[in-house]
Amino acid sequence: MSTPSLSALPIRRLTPRDVIACADLSEDRGWPREEHKWGLLLAAGTGYGIDAPDGGLLTACVTTDYGPREHPDLTAIGMVLVAERYARQGVGRRLMRQVLADAAPTPLTLHATANGAPLYEELGFKTIGRAEMVRGHFRPTAAAAPGVRTRPATAEDLPPLLRLDAEVFGTDRTHMITRLPAFADQLRVAEVDGEITGYAAAWPNMDTHVIGPLIARDTETAKALVASLAEGTDRVLRTDIDVRHEELLTWIKAQGVESRGFNAVMVHGISDLPGDWTRRFAPLTVAAG
Repeated sequence: MSTPSLSALPIRRLTPRDVIACADLSEDRGWPREEHKWGLLLAAGTGYGIDAPDGGLLTACVTTDYGPREHPDLTAIGMVLVAERYARQGVGRRLMRQVLADAAPTPLTLHATANGAPLYEELGFKTIGRAEMVRGHFRPTAAAAPGVRTRPATAEDLPPLLRLDAEVFGTDRTHMITRLPAFADQLRVAEVDGEITGYAAAWPNMDTHVIGPLIARDTETAKALVASLAEGTDRVLRTDIDVRHEELLTWIKAQGVESRGFNAVMVHGISDLPGDWTRRFAPLTVAAG
């Protein structure tokens, strides 16, 4: 029996039952398996994949819609992967073209590595900014924003937290934020006179804790949230910070967390991301915005 051409293999929707296959694909490309993150993305978003003739997934990606269900305001694309043995044969481009066709006319965003950016540019994406990935053991050199109070989030905080998130992010992402209490090991809020002025989560990813989302009224509030999350873990911390937040990046590096690289923030169909970037310090994950 002849092997079908790659262009004839069907693109299918992935489900949470595909978590292990997606993790295997990540490992094939030298990425961490990230089963916990794959589980969130496949439950809250839409997975795309092509099954390889020799087993496993040939390629995969996930999209996450924000805003009204029928007419989303924004779609984030993440976890775009092609198995090493099928790389550079056009399957990633074919998958992305299908994603763009399905999403139209909704604007799109993604975080791109240096290797992935040329393909996205070819497909019409434009770079609008950069995020710096930092990683390391947080070792505080001094008290962070001692005047800012943080505490664990409670169920009563959810409505005001969702309002703040929608205001800063620029559209509704209730279906992601309401999953944070179960997904994250820590979820904390900053509060002034009974008003929530920021929030952040730390969620497990292999041997690290990833900080995200990180939304705060100002840099001092962001520092307090990061420091409070760091106090609650012995793991290495990782987060992806918008490079325009120079003060936060300088401060976190002074606490022993080191730069590990940059991703380009790209959009398609819009000139910039909605919301207020000055209060949006780090995404939930670069795969979902």
